[in-house]
Amino acid sequence: MNYLKTVTRIIRQLKPELVREYNVAHIGLFGSIVRDDFSFEKSDIDIIVDFSKPVGIEFVDLAEYLERKLSRKVDLVSRKGIKGRYLTEIESEVVYV
Repeated sequence: MNYLKTVTRIIRQLKPELVREYNVAHIGLFGSIVRDDFSFEKSDIDIIVDFSKPVGIEFVDLAEYLERKLSRKVDLVSRKGIKGRYLTEIESEVVYV
């Protein structure tokens, strides 16, 4: 749980830049990092994001930026790109920053 707090703090600090440079409207964490079964050896950080404007290559740029800032592999997904039960599953555990 401490790592969740650390990552949340980092993303919160980055949020003004994420909004300005990448048009991020909402950003949240889900997966092993919020379920407290995160493994420092194996786990990536699952992040869901909503954008205030349509994005293209900026999506990839954002993923790479977050990986650099968090020093860990990031699995970035767009809320609009997830459907059905997967979205329901993610929304049941997401922690928005």
